[in-house]
Amino acid sequence: MNARPPFPPFDEDSARKKVQAAEDAWNTRDPEKVSLAYTEDSVWRNRDRFVTGRAEIAGFLRRKWERELDYALRKELWAFTGDRIAVRFQYECRDADGRFWRSYGNELWEFTPQGLMSRREASINDVEITEAQRRIHGPRPAEEHGLEFPIR
Repeated sequence: MNARPPFPPFDEDSARKKVQAAEDAWNTRDPEKVSLAYTEDSVWRNRDRFVTGRAEIAGFLRRKWERELDYALRKELWAFTGDRIAVRFQYECRDADGRFWRSYGNELWEFTPQGLMSRREASINDVEITEAQRRIHGPRPAEEHGLEFPIR
């Protein structure tokens, strides 16, 4: 099993680093790379979908990023304790018809002692936006790591 620092129990600094590492990984849009942060038997609830294991996670992400074009994500630490982290996030993308979307959500994460995520629960809402309303145009520049983002 691969280890993924930082490891629980989390303090504020290590929790923020874990959140930023997740944001950076998801912004690569590389399903195989992202799936390595999860245990082999990781359990997800993503909206109304239930996914189990790295192979299913990679497949889920592959299909997601085939639909969600120009995907760009921001995550922010909400709370942490022991081996758990709560995150709020926003991402933007466009669909094959050229419509733009901003998705708002919350995630609950649980980690193994090796720093791999064993459980992820995500609640997500989508709002159609215009191209002019987009504010997330790619990965966050390093100088903006840890900055909060607007809710609206």
